[in-house]
Amino acid sequence: MLPSRFLLLAVALPLVAPAPADASARRGQVIAKQQCAGCHAIGRTGKSPLAKAPPLRTLTEKYPLENLEEAFAEGIVVSHNAPEMPAFEMEPRQIADLIDFLKSLRPKRR
Repeated sequence: MLPSRFLLLAVALPLVAPAPADASARRGQVIAKQQCAGCHAIGRTGKSPLAKAPPLRTLTEKYPLENLEEAFAEGIVVSHNAPEMPAFEMEPRQIADLIDFLKSLRPKRR
């Protein structure tokens, strides 16, 4: 049987970071957790673990999604002085999934 602290975490985690409704966005969330969460906040709220790393939810405010798709396809390289940012490349399906996840972070319109 799991210790109670793990059970509490298992119950609380979905409340903190709800999964997107779309399957592609859910796959993108997994990619974000694996590739980005070490430095960037990947939820709708919260601060990034690395202070100078912007939360992913703000990327679509700063950059058109088309530009992000191209950057992901060519390998993320930041134009500013951020040697901590690893270079990585993604497959087209992964890019689409991550973009769908970024879309899911946008505030809901009423």
